[in-house]
Amino acid sequence: MSASDKIDAREIRRKLGMNQQEFWSLLGVTQSGGSRYESGRNMPRPVQHLLRLVHVERVDISRIKREDLEVIEYLKASNPALLRDLKKQAKAQRKGG
Repeated sequence: MSASDKIDAREIRRKLGMNQQEFWSLLGVTQSGGSRYESGRNMPRPVQHLLRLVHVERVDISRIKREDLEVIEYLKASNPALLRDLKKQAKAQRKGG
């Protein structure tokens, strides 16, 4: 995510129909902190990434475990073709195929 990939948190929140408390608490950010980000204060990169994962990609971060990330990193390094195939299969299953 580069500086040109500015995230408009307020617009995302409004599209989701959430109030600031609901929206920001899913990221571990206080309502007042989220309000400051929505008003133009620089949002730290980790918060930007969490916002993208939770509210754009719709990832339930409470379900992610360190071992899941370790398996992905292992597959990336040792068998990238298998990782690509698994991703394709998972995507097809999500689409009902």
